[in-house]
Amino acid sequence: MTALEFAVFTEPQQGASYDDLLAVARTAEDAGYAAFFRSDHYLVMGDGEGLPGPTDAWITLAGLARETSRVRLGTLVTAATFREPGPLAIAVAQVDGMSGGRVEFGLGAGWYEREHQAYGLRFPDTGERFDRFAEQLEVITGLWATEGGFTFSGKHYEVLDSPGLPKPTQRPGPPVVIGGVGAKRTPALAAQFAAEFNVAFQPLETATTQFARVDDACRAIGRDPATMRRSLAQVVCVGRDDAEVARRAAAIGREVDELKENGLAGTPAEVVDKIGRLLEATGIVRVYLQTLDLADLDHVELIAAEVRPAFA
Repeated sequence: MTALEFAVFTEPQQGASYDDLLAVARTAEDAGYAAFFRSDHYLVMGDGEGLPGPTDAWITLAGLARETSRVRLGTLVTAATFREPGPLAIAVAQVDGMSGGRVEFGLGAGWYEREHQAYGLRFPDTGERFDRFAEQLEVITGLWATEGGFTFSGKHYEVLDSPGLPKPTQRPGPPVVIGGVGAKRTPALAAQFAAEFNVAFQPLETATTQFARVDDACRAIGRDPATMRRSLAQVVCVGRDDAEVARRAAAIGREVDELKENGLAGTPAEVVDKIGRLLEATGIVRVYLQTLDLADLDHVELIAAEVRPAFA
């Protein structure tokens, strides 16, 4: 089969410490995964307690940058509502340097209103969030790329003659990942700024439609669509037999049939088959495996040993 990168994608707001994330990241690196990503959220979703509480995405990745050596590190995705673009550009550039150039920068408009309320963060309407998202992309990539002074004047942010320091190790900056299913602004921003476009937790038809929109947006500005990496994110639940699949599904509060319908679930052979069909239909180069039980390191290793080799 065609080569495909595998990334572990974690949701630590559901309940994980830094040490939990470190154990998963090291396991992923040792098992041969291409990347370790985490969400950027400050509040548990659903009925769980989220203990011991949220961890900050970029503080986490800074630590992992020094405690791993090969696996790429990133967010899926950082919320533009959480941070000002100048300090965010500095933080991401620093983590890129700390990792030796292994950072990938996912950025989105932000969407979870309740976490903003819980931590005193302003939550503008959708239009303003997208306006701020677009301006943050301009500012952050501009600061990284400038070789002199960077100046920007927008509706929400102004930057005057900034040296854009520190510079990230990767030049002109870490690869930008943008995702979502918005029909107009999301594909346009991806075409302008992104190295990779991601569709997360959507049916195949939705994914293929959105990838086509991104291709059209690339052509509209004279960019070759082939230069845009495509990726999918899917929840994962793999077991050596049906009993192990059922046990892992129960551990994350999901039903096996639902997981098979909406994610990557079943025996290794079943999951290889489904990934193969997704790959053929979409042309993705990476799949993010949403791994919800972070204590189950055997799950991470099983996928690496019995699913990933089919796409090496």
